Amino acid sequence: MTTRILLRSPKTPFETTSAEVALGDNLLGHNSGNLIFLETAYKILDTHDAEITADRFAAYKMGADEINERFDVYVIPLANAFRATFAESLGRLTKVLEGLKIPVVVLGAGLQSPIPYAAGKERPFDDTVKAFAAAVLDRSPSIGVRGEYTQDYLRRLGFRDVEVIGCPSMFLRGDQLSVTKKVPRLTTESRIAINLTRRVKEMGPLVASHVERYPNLRYIAQENETLRLLLWHEDVYKSPPDYPMPSRVDHPLIRDDKARLFLDPWPWLEYMRGFEFSFGNRIHGNIIALLAGTPGYVLAHDTRTLELARYFQIPHRVVTDLPPDTDAADLYAEADYGPMLAGHAERFRTFIDYMERHGLHHIFEPGEDLTAFDRQVAAVDYPPPVRIHRRTQVRRVRYRTRRAIRKVAARVGLGTS
Repeated sequence: MTTRILLRSPKTPFETTSAEVALGDNLLGHNSGNLIFLETAYKILDTHDAEITADRFAAYKMGADEINERFDVYVIPLANAFRATFAESLGRLTKVLEGLKIPVVVLGAGLQSPIPYAAGKERPFDDTVKAFAAAVLDRSPSIGVRGEYTQDYLRRLGFRDVEVIGCPSMFLRGDQLSVTKKVPRLTTESRIAINLTRRVKEMGPLVASHVERYPNLRYIAQENETLRLLLWHEDVYKSPPDYPMPSRVDHPLIRDDKARLFLDPWPWLEYMRGFEFSFGNRIHGNIIALLAGTPGYVLAHDTRTLELARYFQIPHRVVTDLPPDTDAADLYAEADYGPMLAGHAERFRTFIDYMERHGLHHIFEPGEDLTAFDRQVAAVDYPPPVRIHRRTQVRRVRYRTRRAIRKVAARVGLGTS
């Protein structure tokens, strides 16, 4: 019997698109790191008898009645969903959940809050989170969260059935995970990947020193704003000329074609195999390195990055505790991946037990084909990473003209080809 799953995701793993459409339709969910856990969740659920439909981040457009009629379960992988800037979206999702008669399963919600975590502190989005958690728990035996801080936060809001399950992304290969240091130490010629969030000011000195020190450094970008910069040369932040972050066309990481932004996680994963080390404050920018077998190091800047690094025992430091002259070579030397690897199978079992208690089947069950999803991914011709474009004005005019035509056609009820 087919299980009809509605999955919160902007697309399926097998859909490809141009960078312009990905930006215009927000197919990265504002940050390409989202696709790593969303599409891993798809893989885990992609059993022989499952029919998975991406909700395009628009379950509210479908409405509860249609979802009840068409689907057997609604699976919701989440990231830093408990934050002020997501409150409106979370409230809109809650309205849909309140009308559902089918089970709802949350895979890894997280609280975004400053470090150190302030237990019991009132937050402006508390009521929105309470309504969401209540709607989920009316349709689910428990709610799965990313780590200890989020669990404590929900329990202090009055919810007891909260389980720490981590993030689906780390279970791409089930209980299998292998990370090996490829060289005894990093040198100035090493291939190093850096990831960052612009607002984390502590990353500025690290960017500047590593651009100078490591000629083979690459910036793995993730945000829509950087995609816009690479495509259109638009600095949406209006950064000053001496700003250390790569948010201007004349920044050396952008100007010298050392920035890459992937529209899909699968070519991104393959690309990361070519590096000796990855570091920065982007949790999934480092998780995808680990999945590729490349040592990754998290510079935690908030509760959601810290709790995931702690739960999975990923080598990490709190970025505010980091000296501005920190060298990636020192982080590489101190990183110990033994605890992360030793505890991985147990954490995977916790995740799978959670899924099974919630009635979800998965590809790691006996009799499932563990290679079917990978074969399907291998057959897809994914676009290359986005890099700095030189003929920007022509590209911008063509793209905006096409979007204008599509909008007009939609208003008058015509199709476009």
